[in-house]
Amino acid sequence: MFLPTTQAEVRARGWTTLDVILITGDTYIDSPYIGVAIVGKVLVEAGFRVGIIAQPDARTGGDVTRLGEPELFWGVTGGSIDSLVANFTATKKRRRQGDYTPGGVNNRRPDRAVITYTNLIKRFFKDTVPIVLGGLEASLRRITHYDYWSNKLRRSILFDAKADYLLYGMAEKAVVDLAQALKYHGNIEGIPGLCYISQEIPGGYLELPSYQTVKEDKHAFIDMFHTFYENNDPRTARGLAQKQDTRYLIQNPPAPYLTQDELDAVYALDYERDVHPYYKSQGEVRALETIGTSVATHRGCYGECNFCAIAMHEGRTVRWRSQDSVVAEVEHIAQQPGFTGYLRDVSGPTANMYGFECEKKLERGVCNHKRCVFPEICPQLPVDHGPQRELLQRLREVPGVKKVFVASGLRYDMLMEDVAHGEAYLRDVVRHHVSGQMKVAPEHTDPQVLEAMGKPGPDDLIEFRRRFFRATEAAGKEQYLTYYLIAAHPGCTEEEMRRVKQFASRELHIHPEQVQIFTPTPSTYSSLMYYTEMDPWTREPLFVEKEIGKKIRQKRIVTR
Repeated sequence: MFLPTTQAEVRARGWTTLDVILITGDTYIDSPYIGVAIVGKVLVEAGFRVGIIAQPDARTGGDVTRLGEPELFWGVTGGSIDSLVANFTATKKRRRQGDYTPGGVNNRRPDRAVITYTNLIKRFFKDTVPIVLGGLEASLRRITHYDYWSNKLRRSILFDAKADYLLYGMAEKAVVDLAQALKYHGNIEGIPGLCYISQEIPGGYLELPSYQTVKEDKHAFIDMFHTFYENNDPRTARGLAQKQDTRYLIQNPPAPYLTQDELDAVYALDYERDVHPYYKSQGEVRALETIGTSVATHRGCYGECNFCAIAMHEGRTVRWRSQDSVVAEVEHIAQQPGFTGYLRDVSGPTANMYGFECEKKLERGVCNHKRCVFPEICPQLPVDHGPQRELLQRLREVPGVKKVFVASGLRYDMLMEDVAHGEAYLRDVVRHHVSGQMKVAPEHTDPQVLEAMGKPGPDDLIEFRRRFFRATEAAGKEQYLTYYLIAAHPGCTEEEMRRVKQFASRELHIHPEQVQIFTPTPSTYSSLMYYTEMDPWTREPLFVEKEIGKKIRQKRIVTR
């Protein structure tokens, strides 16, 4: 059942008022791929009355007042993507298309949506209940951060939005804890995964360099970011505090990760897997073409690529659903009217991280002095593609399913590390789970740039390519590899891009087409490099291309 979006739907539920109203920068797709839908369903399951307003008109009160005022709190999210990333390209040109907007025209999500929606609520509801920020935009902007679109450091979004609380990461536990604390007058400021504003620092919390300090000193900003990055694991993190003006941003330690049973329960809720009729009548939503028949098998990523925010939002520990849970979801999808037999994607942030983790990490938390797969795969990580092979085989046998695609990128270094099952997994994927092309994301081919990215070297790519085409030939198929590359990443000059061009021609026998210009997004190491123009670990100077015309030229060196 959809969450209500109108007063008539509220009454149809037998409710007179709502406990929580969620506002989002996306249209309302009721899917386990959409964070605001998950949060709403989890709250309803916990006994709360929840409504949703999608992409409200920020110029008038017609949308934001439609459901009245909630009893407990407003929940505000920019949507599945940071609003500025959704609205602008890496060259700061406005995007015309919006995958999460009916009709596909990108004209309904405001810039800095979290701030805009908070102001909109306050404009029409004076002295209202708490406003709580969440989702990717709020999560990655919860601390002082570099903002590419204004080219400066900005304060925590909690201060700029003038909201009351912020929930970061995957917030299913935290949002229920908050709703219960507000309803029963419990201790809000002790909730894990919560940020709030205070005049004082709680005992035992680490104090980060202040906003004013890091704004004036890039070395202090690097120090701040290291401490921030290292305190995001539920087992090891300490609480953090950072002075923003005369007050402090307080970040409580992260909420514990969901157990497998809890994760299974979240994905077993009654998602409609469709756009709500109120919004569906306004036009087709392109995102639904993919997520409507895709299944998430796991969360988190221990790849920790420096340009990627997944580790900071979802976590550096991989958690996976049980095979029975995934199979049950696919069986449900296969019974839906209009299902054509094709699952668009069955995977997670990185496809082949299902079903294994470092036991030491699970018991004691992440290692802050080293990474799991860079510069080489840690021997403590028991890379094993066996569980995913079993899962994919079970999914191929579900009645009504014709094809199960694995569309997310693979870590080919991990595949080759797995002596027991890696080769067989590749054979399975090539034979059953690819349609013409397999996506891989080397991102670059120059060793120094790859090191700045936190990615494996080019030798692994060459070997993987050899194995892929060997498996493809053995399967009697004509299939290809699609390579995703990045131009203008910190450390990359035009000379490095020429080497990419030469490497692609000599080793990959291709003319690259899938090349994107690096976008510095909040709370990543690559953005830290971009802003400071330093290697954050050695403090040595690092070349950073900041002229848009020259960034475009880097891309054209490879694609022309």
